[in-house]
Amino acid sequence: MHKVRKGLTADGAGLAGDRVVAAGSAARVLVAATARALRGTDCADLGHPGHPGPLSRFAGAPEPVRRAAVIRAAGRVALTPGQTAEVDAGRVARWFADQYPRRRYPGALIGSPHGAAAHLAMALGVPWLPAGFEMTVHWAQGAVDRPQAALDHGATLTARLLGGNADLHVRQVHCPASRGALAGATVALAARWRSVPAAYARFLADRLEPGAPVLLLRDARTWPVFDSAPGHSFQVGCPGSGLDPVDFHPDSHALRQVLRSAGGDGTQWAPPEVTAPPEPAEHGVDSGFEAGVREWTGRHGHPLHRVLVPRPEALSAATADLYRRWLRAAGKTGDRLVVECGRLLDPWQVVRAGMVPYWCENATRRSVEAVEWWLAGSEPFSSVDVLPEPPGLRSPALAGLPQWLAVAGFGRRRRALDRTSARGYPVTSVPTRRATEVLRAQPYDLPTPPPMTVPDALAALRDGGAHQGLLVC
Repeated sequence: MHKVRKGLTADGAGLAGDRVVAAGSAARVLVAATARALRGTDCADLGHPGHPGPLSRFAGAPEPVRRAAVIRAAGRVALTPGQTAEVDAGRVARWFADQYPRRRYPGALIGSPHGAAAHLAMALGVPWLPAGFEMTVHWAQGAVDRPQAALDHGATLTARLLGGNADLHVRQVHCPASRGALAGATVALAARWRSVPAAYARFLADRLEPGAPVLLLRDARTWPVFDSAPGHSFQVGCPGSGLDPVDFHPDSHALRQVLRSAGGDGTQWAPPEVTAPPEPAEHGVDSGFEAGVREWTGRHGHPLHRVLVPRPEALSAATADLYRRWLRAAGKTGDRLVVECGRLLDPWQVVRAGMVPYWCENATRRSVEAVEWWLAGSEPFSSVDVLPEPPGLRSPALAGLPQWLAVAGFGRRRRALDRTSARGYPVTSVPTRRATEVLRAQPYDLPTPPPMTVPDALAALRDGGAHQGLLVC
């Protein structure tokens, strides 16, 4: 029998993609939702198995009990340290690509994860492929308030991972503000491809129509980063936390609140010193990957367009405006809005109901303030449905339910905040299928509009996103 050297993976010999990619992670959820939408189905079967999932029964429990339950749930699906050597990034890429229906497409979206990208893909009738993926790995004897220890453990894990995946760059993210107690029980690794995976190249060659354009989405946010070793970098905190880099300084009051909520001690906090300029944050696109996409599209005669997203709300607002234009061109009102959050989205049900989607990255005050500002400057909507995703933790950066209710209050006739999502907010969590359950109750608005063309979509993104700083080129 042919043997594979320890630390390396033969083609197809690694762990299955659904075992490697973190449950509930952005890339995993968005590929699943987009693939279902292109098949004409909703997300009713999307829970979050193994994710610190339906923990509503712990909503009123003491914090130590609730934290222990969350850690146990996450531990059931996190990789073991030994399994990092079995990860095959090529197999992960095939797993993403194989979820899409086998047919020709008039284009493709590729790049950073963003909920609006799934809606844009649905409007265009094209697939979305991520430029990276996230993993969580057990950290025995870990501590949420020991970032240097997290870095040391992550460096060992990354060395094993890169031994068989030289085409990856691994960004380790230690963020108790967005992960809570999990930051002390598991290590979060965001892997980015440094070149176009072979599975993606085959997918694009086999599934794109001749001359079909490719849109590359790139999250342009930056963050202070410590370069640990070739192929491994480390960041404390993240943009999605709703906090600024300075808030992760040992003297920060916000940090002390975060650590206390996660069961940590601020006096232990001593992150590695960062002296280099900020680099693209964990959801950015590696420059080698972008160069590979540019080379592949040029060689195969496919136009390449880049969409640079300075903040998540810029693409969310532009896509919502695009949907309103698209729906009205098909004779629909475009006057019913659904505000989604995090994993709570369903592109197929949104189109089936003839609704306009606005996606919030998370439940932070910044995300919710952004949708409030957009609504204040938009033509009024007759109805506004709001799906706030409880993050499963407490943080000073989170929006309270009154702020979410204020968003719903922009509806002229209907103002609805999902009660299931609100029950136990913010310390519980709900599965993706909750968005499907809410949207299924909306009246049908069929037939669905014909797919939007890529040139029309680019024009709409330029018109709606220019003042938000969205760059389309």
